[in-house]
Amino acid sequence: MQTIKAPECVDHDRRRLVGAAAMAAAAVHLGMSSSAGAQTGATSASFGPVKQIDTGVLDTGYVEAGPPDGPAVLLLHGWPYDIHSFVEVAPLLASAGHRVIVPYLRGYGTTRFLSGEAVRNGQPAALALDIVGLMDALRIEKATLAGFDWGARTGDIIAALWPERAKALVSVSGYLIGNQEAGRTPLPPPAELQWWYQFYFATERGRAGYDKYRHDFAKLIWQLASPKWKFDDATFERSAAAFDNPDHVAIVIHNYRWRLGLAEGEPKYDNLEKRLATGPVIAVPTITMEGDANGAPHLDPSAYARKFSGKYEHRTITGGVGHNLPQEAPRAFADAVMQLAKVG
Repeated sequence: MQTIKAPECVDHDRRRLVGAAAMAAAAVHLGMSSSAGAQTGATSASFGPVKQIDTGVLDTGYVEAGPPDGPAVLLLHGWPYDIHSFVEVAPLLASAGHRVIVPYLRGYGTTRFLSGEAVRNGQPAALALDIVGLMDALRIEKATLAGFDWGARTGDIIAALWPERAKALVSVSGYLIGNQEAGRTPLPPPAELQWWYQFYFATERGRAGYDKYRHDFAKLIWQLASPKWKFDDATFERSAAAFDNPDHVAIVIHNYRWRLGLAEGEPKYDNLEKRLATGPVIAVPTITMEGDANGAPHLDPSAYARKFSGKYEHRTITGGVGHNLPQEAPRAFADAVMQLAKVG
């Protein structure tokens, strides 16, 4: 087990000087721009134009950086975040020669359902197949998968069920594959308290409240999940725009209700969910990561280490790093991806 200090989380002046130079050097090649953030003193990068592609069920929005013939890396965001969690990770990977794909998950940003009749389904198997569909559409046979929160769970599922599509895996908070039966099992009161929003979402008042206050709700989650991350308003607003997606509330509510066994999934995913319910072991090379100040519910790394049977390492990133690890410690996250991409 490795503990890594993340100086970018606490030394903003150094980050501005070093990070700005690196971003500027990569900007021309990547179609990105960079500037210094006025409120935080941290580097502020931006993606190039969002592309759209038919991935079967969705018209998926994504950004791309790096050489088109480079080894592929897919960066997968969580809730309530968006592609900008990787805005400083992507140029680091691209400058190292990787083809970097960062998609909006269903219910976020410019990603839309192709059919108005499609079920607005947030169950984990559906999200995983979305990414497999994206890889198919982009003709990516195999990729390094890296993400956090919903994105880590999605990467875990693909690595477990379709290991031939995963060269390697970087998973913040480790093994996140669950099932409805586990979701029904009561936890000790302090653990249940951490899932307060899950119970709120189980009610119609919660659905209405999230719809009405999704902006303020998301900001509260950011603050609770990353209590030492001093993000500025511009950083939050840039990501909050992704929650204006017309399917966002339906997807989020269904995801959490499904996990508690309060909502049905689609029958076409039943066989996949049965396989996931067995807790399949992940054999592809993996690095799991955790921030030392993660305020979101998460397990101790020792609880899931045996779920990874291949080349495996865990890294705890210190320096006040919270739940949104890729955005709070981009260099540490990118380093993990690059290390695995060499050996996977």
